Amino acid sequence: MRESALQTLIEIAAKESDDAAKALGRAIHLHAEAEKQLELLKQYRNDYVSRLEENAKSGLSIARFTNFQAFINKLDAAVEGQIRIILDAQYKVTLAKTFWESCEQKRLSYKTLNDRSVEAAKLKESKQDQKQTDEYASRAYFYRNKKTSQ
Repeated sequence: MRESALQTLIEIAAKESDDAAKALGRAIHLHAEAEKQLELLKQYRNDYVSRLEENAKSGLSIARFTNFQAFINKLDAAVEGQIRIILDAQYKVTLAKTFWESCEQKRLSYKTLNDRSVEAAKLKESKQDQKQTDEYASRAYFYRNKKTSQ
C-alpha cells in the first residue's frame, strides 16, 4: 500500500476515533444528567413524604391523605421511569465506549502499519547507501591498487 494511501486511512481512522470519543463523551454526560435527575426525584419524594408525615401529625382528612398518597405513587412511578432511563443511558455509554475502542484500535493498527512501512523504507535506503559506499570504496581500492601495480 502506498504511503499516502496509508496516511489517508490513518487520517480517516483518527477522525472516526475523535467522533466516537465525542459521542462517548455525550453519552457519559447524558448518563450523568439522568443520574442527577433521579437524585432530584428521590429528594423531592422524600421531602413530600416528610410533608405528609408532618401533616398527618396535626390531623389529615382522608381526601388530603389520598391526594398525598396518589402524588407519592406518581413520584414512585417517575423514579422507576428515571431508573429505566439511566439503564438505557448506561447501555448507550457501553455501546459508545465499545465503538470508540474499536475505532481507536483501527487507528492504532494503521499507525503501526505506517510506522513499519517507514522503518522498512529507512532500512532499504540505509542498505542502498551502504551498498553505494561499499562499491565506491571497492572501486577506489581497485584503482589505487591498479596504479601502484603499474
